[in-house]
Amino acid sequence: MKIDDASKKIAGVGVNATQTRAGKGPDKADAAGKASSDNVTLSAEAKALTSQASASGVFDSKKVDEIKAAIANGQFQVDAERVADGLMDTVKDLISTRKG
Repeated sequence: MKIDDASKKIAGVGVNATQTRAGKGPDKADAAGKASSDNVTLSAEAKALTSQASASGVFDSKKVDEIKAAIANGQFQVDAERVADGLMDTVKDLISTRKG
């Protein structure tokens, strides 16, 4: 089945080729040939939220670093039974909240 562009058949509706904005995307370079980069600045409120999240123990950055190192060294072992138990607990929670 052939799919044609129906918008071309409608009077007054034009379809242009996709245009990209200059300087956007990871592989773009500026006029001097140097890779461009974007800067992000967090507001004071965002910084406060970030520090609250790290102080509240949302995750342990030391543990994350240890896991990253173990993965990089090929030493990280997945406990399939623990993963399965966690998945089953999540499904049970979802089912019980859906019924209630």
